Amino acid sequence: MRNSIFKKLNLFVLVMLLAFGVLAGCSSSSDENKDKNKEDVQTEQSDAGNSSEVAFPVTVTDATGAKLTIEEKPEKIVSVLPSNTEIAFALGLGDEIVGVSDHDNYPEEATKKEKIGGLELNVEKILSLEPQLVLADQSNDEKALDQLRDSGIPVLVVSSASNFDGVYDVIGLIGKATGTHEKALDIITEMKDKLIALEEKASTIEEKDQKSVFVEISPSPEIYTTGKDTFMDELLTKINAKNAAEDQVGWPKMNEEAIIALNPDVIITTYGSFVEDPVAEVTERNGWNEVTAVKNKQIIDVNEDLVSRPGPRLVEGAEELGKAIYPDIFAE
Repeated sequence: MRNSIFKKLNLFVLVMLLAFGVLAGCSSSSDENKDKNKEDVQTEQSDAGNSSEVAFPVTVTDATGAKLTIEEKPEKIVSVLPSNTEIAFALGLGDEIVGVSDHDNYPEEATKKEKIGGLELNVEKILSLEPQLVLADQSNDEKALDQLRDSGIPVLVVSSASNFDGVYDVIGLIGKATGTHEKALDIITEMKDKLIALEEKASTIEEKDQKSVFVEISPSPEIYTTGKDTFMDELLTKINAKNAAEDQVGWPKMNEEAIIALNPDVIITTYGSFVEDPVAEVTERNGWNEVTAVKNKQIIDVNEDLVSRPGPRLVEGAEELGKAIYPDIFAE
């Protein structure tokens, strides 16, 4: 049983790391193309004016630096990453989505769509759905994406966002490619407004009252956390919390001794869907009884999807973290 759990958790970690965009080259490629994506979005905003209609064909520059021309508004779309799927549904493209990855679970309607594979894409299945656009990510298998391109299917590769600006860029890019740019701008504006409201609440927290927080995206024995240059680190910053692992970069694996030495005020876990009792998983570890978060019973499991998917619900993730870490400040 224990081996089965570990296998499941190892798969979970791999899926999470792929979603976070930590594959080699993703981060640098994202930075190089961020300005290109922004330029495309700004150009489309200028061209669209007050009209909700977008003229096709449209040409966009994706995260690989490639220019992609989409001849007509896509009526059949396959999304191979949960965050892209959430963005597409938020853009009102639910009817156009004909296939999603095995890991897609939101919104509920997405779970009823055809499945096209997980870490390995089922190219034959995707081709059978005859999509007019595939929404991909830098973490997807390039060979599989090339097979789709060779079959004449437009493949839009979005950047692996590491902050809110990156998420806004992805939403804007998908909006432009699907003829829903105006809706994309509305979503971005709403996200920014909610984030400002959260930051206003967080501004009341004095520096002496800031809490150090250690985030576990997987349990022992392989504990991964979030360091600098990640959107989860930015979530903590937005709510005026200190990332206990701020000296780390990306999504590193840390040993227990190093974590104990950090002595965080709060421990946030994100694996409640895989571990029956995340709190007990932490408190029952040998040598952790003197950690401040353990002594003060400040171990909280949060919805992994809200804080791990770079999409429209990311602000909700910041809200959930705020309520977990500073309940008196962020309580409704």
